[in-house]
Amino acid sequence: MTQNPNLAALYEAGVSVWLDDLSRTLIESGKLKELTETDSVTGVTTNPAIFQAALSKGTEYASQVAELAGRGADVDQTIRTVTTDDVRAACDVLAPVYEATGGVDGRVSIEVDPRLAHDTEATVAQALELHKIVDRPNVLIKIPATLAGLPAITRVIAEGVSVNVTLIFSVERHRQVMDAYLDGLEAAAAAGRNVSEIYSVASFFVSRVDTEIDKRLESTGTDEALALRGQAGLANARLAYAAYEEVFGGSRFAAIEGANVQRPLWASTGVKNPDYPDTLYVAGLIAPNTVNTMPGATMEAFADHGEVVDGTILGRAEESLQVFENLQGAGIDLSDVFDQLESEGVEKFEQAWQKLLDATAEQLRAEA
Repeated sequence: MTQNPNLAALYEAGVSVWLDDLSRTLIESGKLKELTETDSVTGVTTNPAIFQAALSKGTEYASQVAELAGRGADVDQTIRTVTTDDVRAACDVLAPVYEATGGVDGRVSIEVDPRLAHDTEATVAQALELHKIVDRPNVLIKIPATLAGLPAITRVIAEGVSVNVTLIFSVERHRQVMDAYLDGLEAAAAAGRNVSEIYSVASFFVSRVDTEIDKRLESTGTDEALALRGQAGLANARLAYAAYEEVFGGSRFAAIEGANVQRPLWASTGVKNPDYPDTLYVAGLIAPNTVNTMPGATMEAFADHGEVVDGTILGRAEESLQVFENLQGAGIDLSDVFDQLESEGVEKFEQAWQKLLDATAEQLRAEA
């Protein structure tokens, strides 16, 4: 099949195209495989909200839930089985991509229970458990970049498990995530592990930053404040990429022979403000060694009318710093914004997980 030219050009520019969605229908219908052949899709990300949406629609999981109910499985066991089965199947679909790219792409992510976001020990235990259950070399275990998540990232990487670090909102936290990754690589190397087999991405959220800061700018209401709307998300991500270049171009990383960089992954790239271009967070964040994980609508929009333009990240750090200075001058407390977004991010995933628990419990009761 012929690849969509816009998405193919994006991939050629160094941006791996990952789909931010997964369901059993997507896998069993052959649609996921087709997306690898027509839309340059080289990976899949999931989160609690995606699983909640998938399991709440239709009857595609009914027979498996009935079978698990007959075995006496509880709610947590049922969800773990259903979600890991989907991720394992998606890993198998993407295995050819994984092999063709030498392990860089062809990745499928599954997240630890969001209720564990502030518990290091429990996060480590479940991350290792999920890796063992899925049992595929191209799985990525998602760990949130909370303060408790940072040491968990190091310990899981040290065990040789590849990690997708999620819910990163600030450049400061991104630097802590990169340090945690390097700590893990150094520990893995010291233990005699083959670090060339360890991969990681750092999921840096974009559109949510604009949503929150735009709201505060509109509350301020001055012409100067309103003129800054829609600039923070891209500026923040561009500064994150500059930090990535600094860290992985440095001597500490170079000393870990055979190690892979932790690629920046642009997450939350669906445009929430209808006044902004629907490809804003794809076209504005093009640079080598990056990933853009897109919801289906964003991917379709870029396939239809997206443009790949050089220079949307590289060489724009000073300009991005000026945006931040202007925001602070307009009274925006950036530290407060990032703290709020992290708390809300964890809370949203917890809420989605609880809805999933409740719906699954109801199905199990009905089968019983």
